[in-house]
Amino acid sequence: MTGFVRGRLLGTSEGDIADGVVEFDEGLITWVGAAADHPAPEHLPAPSDDLVLPGLIDLHCHGGAGFGFPNAHAEGARVAAAHHRAHGTTGLMGSLVSDQPDVLVAQAAVLADLVEDGALLGVHLEGPFINASRCGAQDPAAIIPGDPVLFERIYAAARGTVRSMTLAPETAHFDELLAAMRRHDVLPSLGHTDADAATTAARIAEANGRPITATHLFNGMPALHHRAPGPVAACLAAAGRGEMVVELIADGVHLAPETVAMVFDTVGPDQIALVSDAMAAAGMDDGDYRLGALDVRVHDGVARLVTDDGSPGAIAGGTARLVDVLRWTVLTAGVPLTDAVISATRTPARVLGLAGERGSLTVGARADILVTDQSLQPRRVFVAGTEGS
Repeated sequence: MTGFVRGRLLGTSEGDIADGVVEFDEGLITWVGAAADHPAPEHLPAPSDDLVLPGLIDLHCHGGAGFGFPNAHAEGARVAAAHHRAHGTTGLMGSLVSDQPDVLVAQAAVLADLVEDGALLGVHLEGPFINASRCGAQDPAAIIPGDPVLFERIYAAARGTVRSMTLAPETAHFDELLAAMRRHDVLPSLGHTDADAATTAARIAEANGRPITATHLFNGMPALHHRAPGPVAACLAAAGRGEMVVELIADGVHLAPETVAMVFDTVGPDQIALVSDAMAAAGMDDGDYRLGALDVRVHDGVARLVTDDGSPGAIAGGTARLVDVLRWTVLTAGVPLTDAVISATRTPARVLGLAGERGSLTVGARADILVTDQSLQPRRVFVAGTEGS
């Protein structure tokens, strides 16, 4: 059945269209353009002030609606995925955290079912081959040196659905891990690292022009210092050259608005992927939750690890959905709407190898569409042309 959406279009091949129409049929977009140019104007809905965006794509998400991908059963994981989908994230990676090998193998198999039936785009392994000194809200006892055999075991358990993995540039056997990841078309993402700028730059160079990302830039790594620039400088430089895409958790907790604006001004939206890093508390009230093996307490919407002495623990992921991140990026950080939309749609689609299929309002792309009001509050969500699916 043919469907139409009308409003201000963003994320088209022609740029913004003030009064535009997206037409779709059998799950695919069949026409995009100005309403005045549509061949059958009598069939169009009335003009609208709504914003019409491609469905959002989140490369880094640990759960929501009370369930976390690192430890939920299949039914709970589906609830989490559905929660984000209902808020406009029509493409979602299910992120795990460092844990014991048997746990990672078992949970990767659970999430593989969701990938195979379309609830998730793929599995993201955030660890365990990271640096314990920069573990953030990950269990240091579960962090181990790079182990290509374990990676292959997890990949096999996930039945080929692992699409990205975060690893530290300084982890053992990095070259062997990178070779295995490239063999399986798994996207490498550098993060949770204490590496210096030179080491990080060398690892980026090893990508040889193939896709590589930085896991939540600034978070889980040394601060940028003028005499010790560290991984932040290396990643920003690579992104500026078009060699890397950097994730930003622009949720008002992980990064200052000036930091987010600076990165957009420096490297541009085509080299930035906005991510939620959401955990089980996304969409939920303050309270106690879990992130992998660790206890988390959410207060005033901020998730932190529970500590023995009651002092504030490390930030433990986000509680915002990607549309909330998009809204904060535009309304608080002051990033132009068009740029922010690119970084929440087209850029993540490209790094996953989905350019042309998702992440844009173009003819032939899947009809994943988010309709919002002027304040970027979701109004309607279409997944493959079906509303509310």
